[in-house]
Order: sequence, then C-alpha cells, then structure tokens
Amino acid sequence: SFPFRLFPLRERGVNLRARQLTCQEIQAFKKSEEVMQRFVRAYQLMLRFYGIDLVSKETGELKRAENWAERFRNLNRYSHNNLRITRILKCLGEMGYEHYQYHLVKFFLRETLVEETLPNVKRSALDYFLFTLRSKQKRRELVHYAWRHFKPQSEFVWGPQDKLLKYR
Repeated sequence: SFPFRLFPLRERGVNLRARQLTCQEIQAFKKSEEVMQRFVRAYQLMLRFYGIDLVSKETGELKRAENWAERFRNLNRYSHNNLRITRILKCLGEMGYEHYQYHLVKFFLRETLVEETLPNVKRSALDYFLFTLRSKQKRRELVHYAWRHFKPQSEFVWGPQDKLLKYR
C-alpha cells in the first residue's frame, strides 16, 4: 500500500513512498462534500500550526492567530516549513481553492515585505509561493503588490520594471 499525503499533488515530492495524485482522484475528491470538508479542516489545522487563522471559509481571508509571535519564530527558524507551505499552496490550486491560494500568498507577502515579521520566509514567498497561483491575473496582482512593498524597488527581479510601473 502507498501512503497518501495530507496535501497530495500530481508531482513527486520529497517522500518517495508517497503516491502521486491522479486527475481522476482529484475529480473524485472534488465531488465528495465530505472529502472537501476534511480538506478545509486540514488546511485550518496547518494554518493554526503556522500562527494563522482562517477568517472566512467562503473567501479564504486570513489573519494572525493569537499565538502568531511564537509560531512565526518557528517559521523563521526552520526553513523546511517553506516546502510544506509551497506544497499546501499547490494542493489548494489542484483542489479548486485558488481563492485560498491568493489569500495565503498575500498573507506571507504582507508579513515578509510590509510587517517584516518573517524575514527568513521572504525568499520562498517571492521565489515559490507567488508562482503557485493558478490565476495569471491574481499572480500579476500579487507580483505588483510585492513590487510596491519591496525595498529597494530597483532590485525587484520577479517582474519587469516597465510593466510593473504601468500595471493597473
């Protein structure tokens, strides 16, 4: 028997024994209300582990949890969490929760670039989290958001400066 992961993907991960998800399995999961409810509960569980609360299941809006300072210290200290977050983001996209992806990436961009509470997560947020977004329009929106808050702006390499200046 092959073990499934909490946030399975169609690509191979670090655990070589974990099975890759098939398109048929994804469609079956999406058709099951119970599976989708469990998926959202698993997402909430991981968010709480990272010091984040899901404000709205409908919109995907997030906020810092009460224990955020303690949990953010853990996120800053152990970079393996960044791989897990990337996996969660990709899985959110696979399972049809693109709006959750958007809010999670924006949360990390705000915390790394604006609040500066997660300096050791900044590179992963920019190099990986941002590019898990399936929606090209939402991805562009968040690249622009990151560019607006990146210091110094002239060193921002995640999008062309001329297009970022014209973005609406």
